[in-house]
Amino acid sequence: MKKIFLLPGMLLIMAASPAFSQKYKTAADTAALNKEYAKVSADIVSLTAQLNKAQNDLPGYASKSDNATSDAQNRALSTTDKASNATNGTVKDARKAKKEARRSVKDAKDARKAANNLDDQNKKITRLKNDLQKKQNRLNELDAMRATINSRQ
Repeated sequence: MKKIFLLPGMLLIMAASPAFSQKYKTAADTAALNKEYAKVSADIVSLTAQLNKAQNDLPGYASKSDNATSDAQNRALSTTDKASNATNGTVKDARKAKKEARRSVKDAKDARKAANNLDDQNKKITRLKNDLQKKQNRLNELDAMRATINSRQ
């Protein structure tokens, strides 16, 4: 029985909560609303600039990653050839193969680092898009609050 009485009460509270959840309600709050509105607008401009820069940098990261990966693969093939020659060759051939193997490992690490940088850049773009969306939603809320205040006057 208690659940039947609680349900309509909860629905009434949930329906009325957006009206009471406004931070700025009266004309006296207009100055604070305008201040936050300006701050959020400036944040949106800043985030948009950061997002554009990150998106413009993305092709560079992608090309570096592709180049590093292809270099590592080519070096690995070269190392394999030198190692097979070293097994039937002299000590000098073995040293050259060992040196080539070290270079191959270095190139593989560089390729992994370039791929990680590309992933980090993609994550940064996603984060900036999410932050920008949140700021735009807040700006829309402030617009609604401003409209509510203006309609009461």
